[in-house]
Amino acid sequence: MASTAGKVIKCRAAVAWEAGKPLVIEEVEVAPPQAMEVRLKILYTSLCHTDVYFWEAKGQTPVFPRIFGHEAGGVVESVGEGVTDLAPGDHVLPVFTGECKECAHCRSEESNMCDLLRINTDRGVMISDGKTRFSINGKPIYHFVGTSTFSEYTVVHVGCVAKINPLAPLDKVCVLSCGISTGLGATLNVAKPRKGSTVAIFGLGAVGLSAAEGARLAGASRIIGVDLNSRRFEEAKKFGVTDFVNPSEYNKPVQEVLAEMTNGGVDRSVECTGNINAMISAFECVHDGWGVAVLVGVPHKDAVFKTPPVNFLNEKTLKGTFFGNYKPRSDLPSVVEKYMNKELELEKFITHTVSFSEINKAFEYMLTGEGLRCIIRMAD
Repeated sequence: MASTAGKVIKCRAAVAWEAGKPLVIEEVEVAPPQAMEVRLKILYTSLCHTDVYFWEAKGQTPVFPRIFGHEAGGVVESVGEGVTDLAPGDHVLPVFTGECKECAHCRSEESNMCDLLRINTDRGVMISDGKTRFSINGKPIYHFVGTSTFSEYTVVHVGCVAKINPLAPLDKVCVLSCGISTGLGATLNVAKPRKGSTVAIFGLGAVGLSAAEGARLAGASRIIGVDLNSRRFEEAKKFGVTDFVNPSEYNKPVQEVLAEMTNGGVDRSVECTGNINAMISAFECVHDGWGVAVLVGVPHKDAVFKTPPVNFLNEKTLKGTFFGNYKPRSDLPSVVEKYMNKELELEKFITHTVSFSEINKAFEYMLTGEGLRCIIRMAD
């Protein structure tokens, strides 16, 4: 790779020219990394619902043309000035949020919300100079959440790159750079269920099932899946879910159903839908005295959380989380090791694999609700 260092690389990228239109495989030029940046060769990427949401451009500022993608695994091709902890050939996971290691959040053991590199979905340029590293015939192509992994090569801030075990299979561990870690960490790092406890998971998509996987790893004796789609229940058994509740099948609030099932409420709940009513139910269903509810799903910006304050006085706890409270550079390598040590099972999250030229099939699978994660193999 040394022969390409410092030079513009021409490669294939899947470009979104317009909102909601199929991606087009184009030849793009990828500029060399600037100070505190690295250029990565992406080997595998996967499609997350966040990519689809911003590709559809529903309810947010549209930025096009753009290269989406933020769940991926690859190898460092070259590094920019000032980069000391990564070198060409390192195996890495690019991450949509970062860890500068210098701000108050990064220095705190309690936070992963880096001041410098926190996710910004509107920004389509690099933070160092406000310019893109992608272009076609001199025309800029915009970045997405600082990663843009639907390209054979991409440029990322060094603080958004986690160096991992080179023996880890990138076609599996690439899913840890977003959704799976978000759900897993929400349970293990924030809810922290004790062995033998009862945990409710609201929403059984990929993030919810990874939260269930976290409860399984923690030794929960009962994991209750809550979802309006009963077809998801069979699949959820693979992730340790023992009981299922479809709120539409009851004529009472689901929090009352759960309280009756568990002798007063669950010990922990993790909400992964972003629906405000599910969020309220997830909080109100936990047991008084020790129950903890964790909110993961992103609600509508105008949504308001309403619950009687006496719930807090009765010692129910409500928490929120971002990326499962994992610091990308410091913590993701150890999550990869959980997979390598056969504690964490990732294969069951991966339901499809397509070649890069078939990337639009991945969008079809996501839009029709077919499967969990689709891996996109960059080499056709």
